[in-house]
Amino acid sequence: MKNHSEKIVLHFPHRMVDQPIVYKLVKDFDLQFNILKAYVTPQEEGLMVLELTGDKENYDKGIAYLKKCGVKIQPLSKDVKRNVAKCTDCGVCVPICPTGALAVDPITRKVQFYENKCIACELCIKVCPTRAMEIHF
Repeated sequence: MKNHSEKIVLHFPHRMVDQPIVYKLVKDFDLQFNILKAYVTPQEEGLMVLELTGDKENYDKGIAYLKKCGVKIQPLSKDVKRNVAKCTDCGVCVPICPTGALAVDPITRKVQFYENKCIACELCIKVCPTRAMEIHF
């Protein structure tokens, strides 16, 4: 079978924050994971950004399991967006980005955003003076 890998964002309800969600993906569906970011507040909510890898059929079954449990799933690339109209290319976000998803083009001196490198850590959102970096749920 062919391996499938995707970076996804899991939003899970408060009733699921103490459940072994990732453990079940590994044990029951033979999937591998790499947690890129996790935010869990007991009795409130959970958010996990991870790269999930495995056999395509098992991957699909694992995603179906998550949905059945009430977990909202979205591709990572839909989480952080750059509003070009608000951006002044000041570059404040560039040194704070841990993955190099934000970089200054050496020729144009404009800030470039590479969504495929973004892990949705949200550091750029916090430092952007014009609020050009936005989170989309």
